[in-house]
Amino acid sequence: MKRQIPLIIVICMGFLFAAHTFIPHKVSADFYTWWQSWSKAISPFAVFLGVMSLFMVHSTKISRKLPNWQFSVITLAALVFTSFSGFMWGTMEGTPFMWLFKNVQMPMGATMFSLLAFHIASAAYKAFRARSPEATVLLVAAIIVMLGQVPLGTQISEWIPETSKWILNVPNLAAKRAIALGVGLGMTATSLKILLGIERTYLGGGE
Repeated sequence: MKRQIPLIIVICMGFLFAAHTFIPHKVSADFYTWWQSWSKAISPFAVFLGVMSLFMVHSTKISRKLPNWQFSVITLAALVFTSFSGFMWGTMEGTPFMWLFKNVQMPMGATMFSLLAFHIASAAYKAFRARSPEATVLLVAAIIVMLGQVPLGTQISEWIPETSKWILNVPNLAAKRAIALGVGLGMTATSLKILLGIERTYLGGGE
C-alpha cells in the first residue's frame, strides 16, 4: 500500500489536470481553482521538508567531519540567522534581512555569474578547437556571433552583425526548434508513462 496509494493519487490527479487542459468546462475550472488554494496550503510543508533535509545532510557532514565540513557549518549558520532576521524584523527595506540580501546575496550572485563567464570561455576554447571540418565551421560561426554582439564587430565590418543575426535567426533557430520538438515529445511520452502507471521510479525504484 505504500506504493499503491501514491500511484493512485498521481494517476487520478494527472488525468484530472489533463481534463482541465483539454476540456474547458466550469467544473474543471472550479477544480483547478480549488487545487490552487490547496497547493498554497501544502507549499509550506514542502519548504519544511526541504529545510529539514538540508539540516540532516549538513549535520551529518559536520558530525562525521567529512571533507569541507566547515562549509556546512557556514551554510547552517547562514540559514538560521537569515531566517531569524526575516521572522524577527521582517523583509522590508532597512531591515537586517534586506541588508543581508543586498550586501551578501547579490554580490555573491554577481560573483558566481562572473566566474561562470570565465568558465564558459574556457569551455568554448576547449570545444571550438578546429580539429575537424565540423569543428572549424562551429568555431567560425561562434566567432562571428560573438563579434556581432559587441560594438567591435560593427567597427571591423558591417557584414558581421548582419551575418551574426542570420546565424541566430536561421540555422540556430532551426536547431532550437528541433530540440524543442524532441523535448516536447519526450515530456509527452514520460507523462503518458506516469499517467498509465508504467513509470514508477519516483516511488523509490522497482516495479
